[in-house]
Amino acid sequence: MGDQSIVAAAGTMAAATDGDRSRRARFVILLLCLGLVVAMLLSLTSGASDASAIGVIGDWLFGAVPGDPALSARDRLIVYDIRLPRVILGVLIGAALAVSGAVMQGLFRNPLADPGLIGVSAGSSLGAVAVIVLGATVLAPLTLAFGTLALPLAAFCGGLATTLLLYQVATRQGRTSVATMLLAGIALAALAMALTGILIFMADDRQLRDLTFWQLGSLAGATWQKIGSVGPVIVLALAAMPFLARGLNALALGEATAGHLGIPVQRLKYTAIVGVSAAVGASVAVSGGIGFVGIVVPHLLRLLIGPDNRYLLPASALLGASLLLLADAVARTIAAPAELPIGIVTAVAGAPFFLWILLRKRGVIDL
Repeated sequence: MGDQSIVAAAGTMAAATDGDRSRRARFVILLLCLGLVVAMLLSLTSGASDASAIGVIGDWLFGAVPGDPALSARDRLIVYDIRLPRVILGVLIGAALAVSGAVMQGLFRNPLADPGLIGVSAGSSLGAVAVIVLGATVLAPLTLAFGTLALPLAAFCGGLATTLLLYQVATRQGRTSVATMLLAGIALAALAMALTGILIFMADDRQLRDLTFWQLGSLAGATWQKIGSVGPVIVLALAAMPFLARGLNALALGEATAGHLGIPVQRLKYTAIVGVSAAVGASVAVSGGIGFVGIVVPHLLRLLIGPDNRYLLPASALLGASLLLLADAVARTIAAPAELPIGIVTAVAGAPFFLWILLRKRGVIDL
């Protein structure tokens, strides 16, 4: 009888939430789709080239018309070979970071949770820094075998190794403790950062410049080859995460209640951690460290459309992609012809918002 009451209460809560906010959530998702299209066009047409949005659209619709091309040969090269890979990579990474943040917040039942809590970012950074510093000596066979793919491959393997170690530490008798996972993630992240610090101490001046720019995050190295190497991983992770929505909604009522509702809690935890690790590890591998997207985007959307993960996860993907594209456009134009690391832009925008979240939760401000 108790279980039936719980199921009925959960159904009533879901119906109330759906009646109150589902229409608004669908409308917001529609607006975010339009906003992503605008952000992509803006990113494609921002920079030193004089290619306009109308010219790009005309080239897509009508192609290169002899004698009256919508885009010049130079602009076509810039738009399709330099900017378009950058835009696609920005969409994938922005969506991956934002959705991973939403999943982590649902898993830990804390709106301040972040993918960095499980040490994936730190492990990926350790792998990348190792290639930058030791690529000509100890890791020379790796760089010779994989060339430009050595760095993203090492970063992805570093994040994956950290995740597997974390899962082994936090799992006992087939059950994974979220609290142990959080504490172990902090410890492993600290260890990875310490090892990264040792490698940075060993680096020369040229390597230090590369490390500094990489750790601040950038989409400058976007190529079709990199998209081909990490794109499938990110797309598969993003495709799997919406299937976690029902379980994350039930988990908000507690693990015991979620189990009574028929949610395989242990499998949910495992799938969520693997999905987040794959998405974040692949993203960090090609873009470096980009902070605050995973915290700011889900929390902002939660204020707008509520906590229902059926809408929160796709909305986070759309808004995360749009915000990262806009941040990249700012990074490319604010200090032109030089390029500002995108991690600086996201930190400048995200840090004040994060402080606002903390103050709001403590009751210091009420907005």
